[in-house]
Amino acid sequence: MPPRLRATLALALVACLSPALLAPCHGVNEQGQALLRWKGSMNAARGALDSWRAADATPCRWSGVSCDARGDVVALSIKSVDLGGALPAADLRPLGPSLKTLVLSGTNLTGAIPKELGDLAELTTLDLSKNQLSGAIPPELCRLGKLQTLALNTNSLRGAIPTDIGNLTSLTSLTLYDNELSGVIPASIGNLKKLQVLRAGGNQALKGPLPPEIGGCTDLTMLGLAETGMSGSLPDTIGQLKKIQTIAIYTAMLTGSIPASIGNCTELTSLYLYQNSLSGPIPPELGRLRKLQTVLLWQNQLVGTIPPEIANCKELVLIDLSLNSLTGPIPSSFGTLPNLQQLQLSTNKLTGVIPPELSNCTSLTDVEVDNNELSGEIGLDFPRLRNLTLFYAWQNRLTGPVPASLSQCEGLQSLDLSYNNLTGPVPRELFALQNLTKLLLLDNDLSGFIPPEIGNCTNLYRLRLNNNRLSGTIPAEIGRLKNLNFLDLGGNRFVGPLPAALSGCDNLEFMDLHSNALSGALPDELPRSLQFVDISDNKLSGLLGPGIGQLPELTKLNLGKNRISGAIPPELGSCEKLQLLDLGDNALSGGIPLELGKLPSLEISLNLSCNRLSGEIPSQFGDLDKLGSLDISYNQLSGSLAPLARLENLVMLNISYNAFSGDLPDTPFFQKLPLSDIAGNHLLVVGAGADEASRHAALSALKLAMTILAVVSALLLLAATYVLARSGRRDGAIHGADETWEVTLYQKLADFSVDEVARALTSANVIGTGSSGVVYRVGLPGGDSLAVKKMWSSDEAGAFRNEISALGSIRHRNIVRLLGWGANRSTKLLFYAYLPNGSLSGFLHRGGVKGAADWGARYDIALGVAHAVAYLHYDCLPAILHGDIKAMNVLLGPRNEPYLADFGLARVLSGAVASGSAKLDSSKPTRIAGSYGYIAPGKERFVPVASS
Repeated sequence: MPPRLRATLALALVACLSPALLAPCHGVNEQGQALLRWKGSMNAARGALDSWRAADATPCRWSGVSCDARGDVVALSIKSVDLGGALPAADLRPLGPSLKTLVLSGTNLTGAIPKELGDLAELTTLDLSKNQLSGAIPPELCRLGKLQTLALNTNSLRGAIPTDIGNLTSLTSLTLYDNELSGVIPASIGNLKKLQVLRAGGNQALKGPLPPEIGGCTDLTMLGLAETGMSGSLPDTIGQLKKIQTIAIYTAMLTGSIPASIGNCTELTSLYLYQNSLSGPIPPELGRLRKLQTVLLWQNQLVGTIPPEIANCKELVLIDLSLNSLTGPIPSSFGTLPNLQQLQLSTNKLTGVIPPELSNCTSLTDVEVDNNELSGEIGLDFPRLRNLTLFYAWQNRLTGPVPASLSQCEGLQSLDLSYNNLTGPVPRELFALQNLTKLLLLDNDLSGFIPPEIGNCTNLYRLRLNNNRLSGTIPAEIGRLKNLNFLDLGGNRFVGPLPAALSGCDNLEFMDLHSNALSGALPDELPRSLQFVDISDNKLSGLLGPGIGQLPELTKLNLGKNRISGAIPPELGSCEKLQLLDLGDNALSGGIPLELGKLPSLEISLNLSCNRLSGEIPSQFGDLDKLGSLDISYNQLSGSLAPLARLENLVMLNISYNAFSGDLPDTPFFQKLPLSDIAGNHLLVVGAGADEASRHAALSALKLAMTILAVVSALLLLAATYVLARSGRRDGAIHGADETWEVTLYQKLADFSVDEVARALTSANVIGTGSSGVVYRVGLPGGDSLAVKKMWSSDEAGAFRNEISALGSIRHRNIVRLLGWGANRSTKLLFYAYLPNGSLSGFLHRGGVKGAADWGARYDIALGVAHAVAYLHYDCLPAILHGDIKAMNVLLGPRNEPYLADFGLARVLSGAVASGSAKLDSSKPTRIAGSYGYIAPGKERFVPVASS
């Protein structure tokens, strides 16, 4: 063979064997080449689509690819693979004549949906869900006349649903939920006669009414428009949906009444219309829905009586009509529902007795009839309700005893009968319930003793018996409750010593025993897990031992109004998390331990008043730079007040009736102190003077001047009110009143001027917006910065008050700190500490950190928010419900430490939520839902979370 020919053949052989060259000897067909071009444009993860090889003759064996008998690609289905690129457009055109299924779900696709997909005329299935697609839904998709399934859910699509959606007459499933779509549901939707599933929930900007044309979708089985801005009334045509099984339009803005025609939807099994503004009565036609299993109508504005016809729905498993204004009795006919498991009627205006016929519902696991006007005795036959796990009847007018037969419900986990008029003892039989975790009987008229059998209830987690007439001693057997976390026995008539066995409650965090007649000394050892201790207003005596310093988690300690004597133990300085310490109204003596001045977290209050303390204020007190309130009045303290001059955050100070001497510190705070807070210190120099006589004269003159000034001010205020009222009637407005500011500060702010702050509220300083206002960054003359929230309008007074009442007196490392507020007739401002890293939402969407550290940071943030929520619910008295927890309302500090913010929708409860018996302030709206799409825990299973 000639050398040139041998070389040519060798080169050809190398070309055929080399995978590095672009053109193999036997290349893949045209459709395969199109797929390879698309693969080449991807930033796919390593290993993704490795089976797509150019050396194959056809793509039919490639992962995700299916072909027909002729070898043409009919399906491309790739799920949960990180492809990381844009959707193919021109690359898929060669597949057009044969491609019927295109599924690219959870593949991290970005960019817009190309309009060229509308040219794939054979498509029957198009699934682009769970990606990061943006832009509008191209109207060209509405040309796909054979399309049966269109899934675009869980992306970032914007704009309106195309008006030509009704052209897709073969469509059986349309899922658009969890996007950012806006506009209305097109009327052409009624043309989709074959449509079975329509889900467009989670699009908060999707507004307008449900079009009456929806009645044309006669094959519809699932209608999901939850967590949208849908408004208006439900159309009567909804009754034409004879095959509908699920209607889910919750957490929206529906108004009007529930149409009686809904009774024609005879296949309906699930009706979810909660968290709307529906009004009028519940239509008795619901009783025609014989297949109905779940009806959730809670948190609307429904009125009238509960129709007894509902009991005709024998398949019912769950009924929730809570948070409405329903009246009348609970229908006794409910006792004919054999499958009923959950009956939730909380927060209505129901009257009458709890119908004993409910005892026939032997499948019941959950009965919640709290916050009504029910009366009479609890007449249920509990031994028949063997499956009962939760029974809430608190905040009613129930009388009689706590039924001992509840002990026959062996699975009972939570019992709350608080805020009634129950009498008699706490049944000892209840403490045989091994699954009971919450026993809440507070605010009744119970009497008798706590039985020693309480030690048998070993899973008890929360026990609240406060505000009754219970007496006797606290049984030592309570120390056997290793899981007990919350103990509230305050406001009773308990006597005797606190049992030393309490130290056995290894998980006890909250202990409130105030306002009893407990005596003796505090035990040397208490549970190290304690965070809140209140034993004030008792008859404790003896010494306060060093063991009190062995509580490393303690944040609040109140032992005021007792008879404790001896010295304050310096070991208290070991409680480094202590925020509030109240030892007032005792018989403590000796000096103030310098260790108290080293408590790094002491920032809410320190009360040592009404004791027999002597000596000087330790110089270390100057380090309590976070302290907001200090009361050391009515003692025998002496010396200089100089250590207090450095407490820049003080907003309340009482040093009266001691023996302090020297000059009053020359600071603006001390200069503004009321005379009553410094009275009784005869050697204290209030003003300049050469001798003691002149100092007394100056003080007396100052008192007289203050009295005269107060009287004159009152007269002037009355005169001004009269003049302004007359001017208001004459002119219809009060001019110039907007300029008068009312300002309250909870912390000292150097060189603070509310007028300068107001002038700095410009668009250039905007750093965010919230549900109730816009937030600005405002620099102070000293170089620090404030975050200032300006309420949207004077109509936001409720949100303004909510934030003040919620944040004005609480301190937590994971809750944004309210520094003060200012208001006039037209403007309301809230002053916060400025946090530099913005919100958690921004952190997540801008990619705060990358790689493995990302999950560490996320975990720390989640844990911090959880601590904040636990503090609001269990440590605050009264408890606080935030009501709008979402990423936008979590701010991040310099090291990405989380701070819960925006308490505009918060509600302060009249009892601790930790009790399970908290109740909303009746003077405030009962609608406590937060932002659309951010529902409180538990409601994702269509179960409302009561304040309990």
